[in-house]
Amino acid sequence: MKRWISFILHLAMIVILTSFGSYTMSKQEDFKVPDSLKNLTDEEACVLEGAISEETLVNPPYLGDSYNGFKEALAFKESQGRYNVVNTLGYLGKYQFGLSTLNLMGVNDANVFLNDAKLQEKTFETNIARNKWILRRDIKRFNGKKIRGVIVTESGILAAAHLAGAGNVKKYLRSYGKVDVADAYGSNISYYMRKFAGFDISTIKQKRNAKV
Repeated sequence: MKRWISFILHLAMIVILTSFGSYTMSKQEDFKVPDSLKNLTDEEACVLEGAISEETLVNPPYLGDSYNGFKEALAFKESQGRYNVVNTLGYLGKYQFGLSTLNLMGVNDANVFLNDAKLQEKTFETNIARNKWILRRDIKRFNGKKIRGVIVTESGILAAAHLAGAGNVKKYLRSYGKVDVADAYGSNISYYMRKFAGFDISTIKQKRNAKV
């Protein structure tokens, strides 16, 4: 009986010491911050953003009414903010550009475009400057007016031009909404006019024949 009691006590001490040692060791381990929680550079953020699935993106990022807020809201509508997307009609990237529009701005390689986040951002800015020039008279004439219950703003006009082209936006404005072009997925000029109204994009200056 004494042997058994001694054996049980000895075994209990081993278990206690082993557990305490493991606990102490775990407390002394260096804690490593997961990569997902580290501060990202702009380039790294672009890469990760392109990897996010559609299911995890419920709402667009809110960045206020600045140019950044405008372009990110529009990008979310176009592609949920992903750089590597090609839709069923062949439109490319975060802002869903067609090849003909890219060619007008001096971008001729679709693969390079899809894999270069900075190029996509620069192309979007260039297109805004280009459309500002094309629509400069219409922006001056219609800004602040109401068409079919929607107040016309510069940002709404330029968002609609991104959707349907500057020529179709001119037709919409000059017909006071009677000529309302829609894309293949059902989004029309009047919807973009309303959805993207009120952003301040004055930081982007109009430029004739703007090139990337």
